[in-house]
Amino acid sequence: MSSSCGSSSSCSSGSCSTPESQQAAIAQQDNAITRSLGKIKNKILVMSGKGGVGKSTVSVNLALGLAKRGHKVGLMDVDIHGPDVIRMLDMKGSLEPPATPDALVAPLEYNDNLKVVSLEYMMKDRDEAIIWRGPLKIQAIRQFVADFDWGELDYLIIDAPPGTGDEPLSVAQTIPHVKAVVVTTPQKVALADVRKSINFCTTVKMDIVGVVENMSGLVCPHCNETVNIFKTGGGEEIAREFDLPFLGRVPMDPRVVIAGDDGVPYLTSDAESPATAAFGAVITAVETRLPPVAPPTTLNMADSGCGCGGGPCNPTSCDC
Repeated sequence: MSSSCGSSSSCSSGSCSTPESQQAAIAQQDNAITRSLGKIKNKILVMSGKGGVGKSTVSVNLALGLAKRGHKVGLMDVDIHGPDVIRMLDMKGSLEPPATPDALVAPLEYNDNLKVVSLEYMMKDRDEAIIWRGPLKIQAIRQFVADFDWGELDYLIIDAPPGTGDEPLSVAQTIPHVKAVVVTTPQKVALADVRKSINFCTTVKMDIVGVVENMSGLVCPHCNETVNIFKTGGGEEIAREFDLPFLGRVPMDPRVVIAGDDGVPYLTSDAESPATAAFGAVITAVETRLPPVAPPTTLNMADSGCGCGGGPCNPTSCDC
């Protein structure tokens, strides 16, 4: 990943880039983002206005489930301050520099069908706090797209932090045609915050794939029956309120929690439980609404000397 100009002393010595060169670098990065996204058929932002509703669990299991069905999947963790997907997948690798300065960085590979990028595996100390303001977070997300070799993907799953701040806004502005999966729990406190996420999507013109109701009851580890400790039906109710698809409800299952902590996600096993069946239904609903077809191409690069001439830029064949 590229480094940015930092200290004031380097600027005073003349080593900092000029505004013109900065604009050129941004344009070059924009082109790299366009090329990368042109190979990705579906982009899905997993988000919620409420923390603690299980967005990372949904993101990881959605990515795993799609990969297990034979799709090529990328999982990008943009929860900069609290990245969890590397731990949930028990991935031990670290960032390897590219062979040449112009080459792309290789994501971690969970298996043949799943690639993963997270800030955590770029840190020497994974317990170190990330103390960044907005501009650094925005640039990191752009680099996650531009500088990494995602290759051809059917789905890119993006795990976002709670709320409607820098990270989801940066995703909305950086990744055209990204669509949201909104995660909630059934109780009214969570639903109040999730309404803000839905309104955020409306404001930034981001289509919503649907709503997932997570922690919809507790699966008893002894009798396998479900107890509605957090109520049930709130996610379906808010989906009706906003005329959105309801993708399904997923109960809490202690075995899923333990598997996530152990870095062996439950969907990687053949174990049967109401939770795995529910995740399977959610994955099917996402597949149905977002089949792996070629993405639209809308960015016209003709004015910047793009090799596509006067037509829309084709990132898979263009020399821009």
